[in-house]
Amino acid sequence: MPLTSVEKDLDALTMTITADFPVPVRRLWDAYVDPRQIERFWGPPGWPATFTRHDVFPGGYSNYYMTGPDGERSGGLWHFQAVDEGRSFTVRDGFAREDGSLNTDMPTMLMTFSFEETPGGSRVVSVTTFPSLEELEQLIEMGMEEGTKEAMGQMDDVLADLQSFAADLPASLQLIGDTQARVTRVIRGTVEQVWRAHHEPELVKQWLKGPDGWVMTVADVAQNVGDRYRQEWTREDGSDGFGFEGELIESASPHREVTTEAMIGMPGEPTRNELTLTPVEGGTLLSIVITYPDADTRQMILDTGMVEGMETSYARLEREVLGAVSA
Repeated sequence: MPLTSVEKDLDALTMTITADFPVPVRRLWDAYVDPRQIERFWGPPGWPATFTRHDVFPGGYSNYYMTGPDGERSGGLWHFQAVDEGRSFTVRDGFAREDGSLNTDMPTMLMTFSFEETPGGSRVVSVTTFPSLEELEQLIEMGMEEGTKEAMGQMDDVLADLQSFAADLPASLQLIGDTQARVTRVIRGTVEQVWRAHHEPELVKQWLKGPDGWVMTVADVAQNVGDRYRQEWTREDGSDGFGFEGELIESASPHREVTTEAMIGMPGEPTRNELTLTPVEGGTLLSIVITYPDADTRQMILDTGMVEGMETSYARLEREVLGAVSA
């Protein structure tokens, strides 16, 4: 059990939780900033968490929900106020409605997580500041303290699981709900390098080619919100061909962007693609949350070998673009 202490200061309206772990600070930090990892311990036993958004940069947001034994849900929303890479982050923490928006009928809190090295490994100290004594007592009565203790009791297994989150793993797929999919991969390069490789047309053409034998002929990149983009490919001999187009609807360089995507000439609703880049040990964690019109469309597209094609491109990005930059 990693929990060291829980202290409540009624005068300062704070609750401070300290936990120690036999791992380096970087390993502990990454467990919090990687959505695949934090959702394995953030919810208490019986209430696993699912993070549909996790943008660890100043101004970023995280959306998550915890699912109970009978399928009931409790949603949460973080707004990142400050991030000191590898050392601390502060969020405005609140309850979320079903659509992910802030539930203004419930209290919001300020939470600061600090990470430090210890003789035996590392320590995380979380300080939650409540808006009033009444709201502190309300949330404690709702089980916040016990739920946090139980949740942190799951962290040892997550931190010990190095294999599932190693930097040399290929792109992985996780289904979220009925209509979403999250593809993640650690790219060996900085956040700035990976962002640039996604936004400079000549670089994009070098790596975003999918399986061997194809070339990217059009890489029109959207630079500003509201701009449209277009991507086209053909076989090396010029036969066949397909493409995608869409609109840039949100951008926070170099950490996050949201686009729509539809196959050129095909009817139907576009997907919504949310790209997030987060620095982690070994490089940059690239995470794409894709929202499909329905479950059947999601399955149809995944059955095309989409994730395998993405992995081929990401491996080429490391080898032919970022490898050249680092040389």
